[in-house]
Amino acid sequence: MTHPKLVESMLKPVFYPHNPDSVTPIQTHISYIFITGDLVYKVKKPVDFGFLDFTTLEKRKYYCDEELRLNQRLAGDVYLGVVPIYEDSQGTLSLREGRSIVEYAVKMKRIPEEKMLYRLLRDGTCDIGLMEKIAETVYTFHANAATGGDIDATGGFETIYRNHEENFEQTIAYIDLSISRDTHRFIESYAMNFLDTHKPLFEKRVQNHRIRDCHGDLHLEHICVTDEIIIFDCIEFNRRFRYLDVAAEVAFLAMDLDYNGYDDYGRAFIASYIRHSGDKEILKLLNFYRCYFAYVRGKVISFKINDDAVSEEDRKEAAQTASRYFNLSCGYAAEPERPTLVIMSGLMGTGKSVLAGNVAPLLKARVIRSDVLRKELLDLPPGERHFDDFGTGIYSEAMTQKTYDAALQEAEEYLREGVSVILDASFKKKEERERARDCAARAGADFFIVECTCPDETIRSRLERRLLDRDEASDGRWEIFQSQKRDFDRIDEFPDPVHIVIDTSRPRESATSKTIRKIRLGA
Repeated sequence: MTHPKLVESMLKPVFYPHNPDSVTPIQTHISYIFITGDLVYKVKKPVDFGFLDFTTLEKRKYYCDEELRLNQRLAGDVYLGVVPIYEDSQGTLSLREGRSIVEYAVKMKRIPEEKMLYRLLRDGTCDIGLMEKIAETVYTFHANAATGGDIDATGGFETIYRNHEENFEQTIAYIDLSISRDTHRFIESYAMNFLDTHKPLFEKRVQNHRIRDCHGDLHLEHICVTDEIIIFDCIEFNRRFRYLDVAAEVAFLAMDLDYNGYDDYGRAFIASYIRHSGDKEILKLLNFYRCYFAYVRGKVISFKINDDAVSEEDRKEAAQTASRYFNLSCGYAAEPERPTLVIMSGLMGTGKSVLAGNVAPLLKARVIRSDVLRKELLDLPPGERHFDDFGTGIYSEAMTQKTYDAALQEAEEYLREGVSVILDASFKKKEERERARDCAARAGADFFIVECTCPDETIRSRLERRLLDRDEASDGRWEIFQSQKRDFDRIDEFPDPVHIVIDTSRPRESATSKTIRKIRLGA
């Protein structure tokens, strides 16, 4: 355990030889950090998380030395040394000579907070062109980093597989605290399926010496922009997390930029790195590794939930932050590798639009709603009601055909640009569904049809509530439901992997999760 007087002693300015005016503490799940004017002291907690073990003084000394050695690669002027903490005969702790050494600390220069990358981005003082300079710095570091031998062996396929297994095992305890059971299950299935189907690619990366002794924790809070790019606080406690494919390191920073809302900066960083390295294979691995690192961040932050040294308020905040990272990880897992056309099919009131809206962000897909498009083609406001009889007025066969033509044309344009599309319409006729499939084929996109179903009494209740919503574009109502039901061609022209049936009377999260699993994993 931590020496009972350590934190109390290190909070006092008199503890330090340079007598700072004040001491500001920061706590992480593995460290105590003390900001003392221009100097910072970092002490490791005596914890064992499986993937790291700081439980003995000898181990903490070893990893302090490793932290110093490894961080001098990218932040040599920042890391000053490892200093012992002594206890004298009266039980007083200090950095001066004493009777015995009770702890060790890494001594560093204080990095200017206002120059941190996350601050520059937040304050709007970071031009996107800076990503080129950061990419060049990271690439140069990778190009000169050690590779081969034990690094290749440690950073290869077996370790990647083990890291993922460990992730999912260690987050079981946080199900319903910071991650839902469906999300945990889906990300695990995606990751293990990707590993199984891409093993030759991972092995090729090892053979081509793409595994390097990397930084391992490359996110916004570890990058400082002064006259040079300073990257600090690398992984020292476990080589498995530092001996990485360079694609993983690139994905980490891209993920953190995405998480903080700087997607354009992430894309610029990726493009710049690939331009410097010529390594286009990175694009095949980006989502996989972004998914992995978002999950790791969610896991690590979740550890605070069980940390008695952290306040109740901070534990709640940790759960919320971890949940956001897990949701980001789920988004990467859900995003298709190829543009995908999904058509929602089913009777009015079966929840097509709601499900489409829930699925679209995960697939990074555009939603084209026939109810909205139909009225746009007629220059009508979306909420303007038209209670025409079935198959008449704005819902005549000719107008329906015109609406589907426009929807498929718009969808094909998006698909050719690499953007996935969800077409939200009834698709009640076999011919309409086959045209949609052909549209996907022409654009080189994958294709799925999601058939929404639910009990008639649920549909009636939904249609009645919908009539009260002034912003609702659909004019569907119970009086014409039976006519549409009789006019609906049974869906039997597509095989099961393509044809997905979803009961939308289930909870929304469950229906969404099942849809994504079917589209992405076929299960």
